[in-house]
Amino acid sequence: MAIAERIRFFRTKCGMTLKYFGMALGFPEKSSDIRIVQYENGSRKPKADLTANMAKVLGVSPRALKVPDIDTDLGLMHTLFTLEDTRGFKIGELDGKTCLRIGKPTDAASTALFDMFEEWKAEAQKLERGEITKDEYDHWRYTYPQAEIERGEERRAAARAKRTKEQK
Repeated sequence: MAIAERIRFFRTKCGMTLKYFGMALGFPEKSSDIRIVQYENGSRKPKADLTANMAKVLGVSPRALKVPDIDTDLGLMHTLFTLEDTRGFKIGELDGKTCLRIGKPTDAASTALFDMFEEWKAEAQKLERGEITKDEYDHWRYTYPQAEIERGEERRAAARAKRTKEQK
């Protein structure tokens, strides 16, 4: 899905009209819907600052709007080949089904990615167990990594409060 489709996806998910979204971005009311249509149909591509502003208005990470070429099967395959080359992804089989595996991390970049996958797995498991809703899961995914950063800050603050209470 290219950036145009991602913009439309998140705008409609948020229940925003073209005009409302355009005005929230600072476009004049008279042309705001036309400008957004141009971004959503791919005739215009937003620059980095506008992409960041769109993400802020939509309540997602700018990374959620910018995705690699996965619009075609061939584009997706080459993205996966790149991940094999750069991140150690391996294709294999598990229980008779083709799967992608991530081996044990061997460098800092792989370790960070592995940790991120572990966070993703934990959120997916919470969803499967009914501990969080689909909307909460989607919010986590679409704001990642900000949601994890905030959770980490909350966990650290709770741990500090607990230590302070225990010391009294």
